[in-house]
Amino acid sequence: MKWARAVHHVETLAQSCADMHTRPASIFPLRVTQLWAVGDVLGPARDGLEFVTVALCVDLPVGEVPWRSEPPGAQHWANATRMTKNPVLPLWRSAHAPVWNHAIERPALVWDDSIGVREDTLAALREGHGEAVREPAPPPDAWQARLDDELAVSLRALRTSTETYEHKRWAPGKLEPIADTLWRASHGYLDILTATPVSRRS
Repeated sequence: MKWARAVHHVETLAQSCADMHTRPASIFPLRVTQLWAVGDVLGPARDGLEFVTVALCVDLPVGEVPWRSEPPGAQHWANATRMTKNPVLPLWRSAHAPVWNHAIERPALVWDDSIGVREDTLAALREGHGEAVREPAPPPDAWQARLDDELAVSLRALRTSTETYEHKRWAPGKLEPIADTLWRASHGYLDILTATPVSRRS
């Protein structure tokens, strides 16, 4: 993918976020409140990116958006914005906790429901100067506390999804959505566990 095209996908999604914010909650109950650019698109301009990584903050409690999960309504929202048609990797996050973690390092805010599209961020990305608009790095003590919080949320999600899978495994109906939820919970938990120092694991 060309660099200009990668930034175009970010800009288009920001505009879609702004548009979706005006849609009635009765039709789109999942409310996205922020869009952040993450990863390679924040680096120097270069061609060859396979996809663009973004973080989407939603107005749901922290416990309902464990790491690597898809909150209720995410697919509906993604289809409405055509995000699923583009090479965009969304990382869903709760708006009621910090967006950053071990994988979302110093993201850059692209859109916010209170201030709109950050044109300065998009301009920096186009020029390959994403470093100038990234968030500052958290202090070491905040970093460890963040991992601890994420791990606790993910463990609860893993236990809940495992119980749901066991309960529904032999029941009538499709098992695939339940199995997918269990896989995401497992993937998220193991991802955070790997990033957590052995001395801190419980």
